[in-house]
Amino acid sequence: MARLLPRSTRWRVALFASLASALVLGLGSYWFVNALRDGLEAAANRLANEKAEAIAALLDAKVTPTAVAAQLGYGGYWITRDKGPDNGCPADPGTGARVGQAFVYAPDCVLGWPFGGENTVVSQSGTTDGKHFVQASAPLDPIGLETVATAQRILWGGVPAAALLVGGVAWFAVRRSLRAVGAIRAEVDGIRAQDLGRRVPVPDSGDEITALAVTMNEMLARLDRSVRRQSRFTADASHELRTPLASMRTQLEVQLAHPDRLDWRHSFENAVLDVTRMEALASDLLLLSKLDADQPAGREPVALADVVTGHVAARLPRDGVEVRTEIEATPVVRGHAGRLERVLRNLADNAERHAESRVTITLSATGGEAVLTVQDDGPGIPAEHREAVFDRFVRLDADRARDDDGGSGLGLAIAAEIARTHGGTLRVTESTSGARLELRLPLA
Repeated sequence: MARLLPRSTRWRVALFASLASALVLGLGSYWFVNALRDGLEAAANRLANEKAEAIAALLDAKVTPTAVAAQLGYGGYWITRDKGPDNGCPADPGTGARVGQAFVYAPDCVLGWPFGGENTVVSQSGTTDGKHFVQASAPLDPIGLETVATAQRILWGGVPAAALLVGGVAWFAVRRSLRAVGAIRAEVDGIRAQDLGRRVPVPDSGDEITALAVTMNEMLARLDRSVRRQSRFTADASHELRTPLASMRTQLEVQLAHPDRLDWRHSFENAVLDVTRMEALASDLLLLSKLDADQPAGREPVALADVVTGHVAARLPRDGVEVRTEIEATPVVRGHAGRLERVLRNLADNAERHAESRVTITLSATGGEAVLTVQDDGPGIPAEHREAVFDRFVRLDADRARDDDGGSGLGLAIAAEIARTHGGTLRVTESTSGARLELRLPLA
């Protein structure tokens, strides 16, 4: 099917601008010319009315039509006895008798010549006694008619020229704007996954094109951060999985090479520990992928007090560390009970790993939010690391081995993502001793 409109945006805008301006200017010109002619006709109509009323007044003063013809030094009127066929004029008036500017066809039929014709208006009036009927004509102003004709000629050629001019201006204006779009498109076309650090040029016009360029640069920045984060995450995950795999492989190779020298049960126990660690890591990675993809979980009212008490009751105690609870309110939020319990577990595990003797879990509500805090009495978190602790595979203890006690570095990252998907926040707050992590969730 053939296209009726050009593909180019510049030509489409120019075409629509020309058509719109031609329509507007054409209608405006039509109104203007008609307004001029209406003014001329109104002036001539006033003159004809005055002439008809003046002649009717003479007739009311008992001046006969023939005497009126003798008194008036101008034409443009017609005196008859009635409007209808019996108007006092002969059926074939002939030339009539010339009296001044008029022709007298009968005592009650006088025609002041010239009467009517092209570019004239006719007005009617009757005498008071109803014996005579007067019609008067007045010509339109010839200078005004010439002015109207001149305006028509100018507008006839001026409207198309103006429409073309508007279309040309629109074409150049769009071309200038699209030049920036072309530069943006060329830059984006050359961007690949390896060079997401590139940015599109931002024009200084301050219009929608500038806003588009700024938005695209912000999008590229987000993509760059996302790709870098994903690459770093993939590398860290590979490293974490490779460590237990290498340990298992070493143990199995040694066991195969020296089956009579090693305790196979001990080797199998170590292998089970490595498999358990990989299983936990794979589970964490799967959960993070779901959270990153914003895959929805079931949402239902969850009583956080029940989550806290249930978790603490089921928690296995660690030697030398006491876990306390301080439930100051019983807030209810909407969310996934299992994932919220996972947040608490990760926070409690992290606090217990760094605590010296005590972990305190506090639950309260304020400002339309449920507030869950987990505090330990350990060394705390330095202020410069309070954001980094929520990154993935981050461990602040440089001298700590990557063993089961140290964790995988995903606990706080998972907790922060779960808080985000529930519309809440997780952050490190100020504390006089130890680390204090605060979870805030909107109330149901």
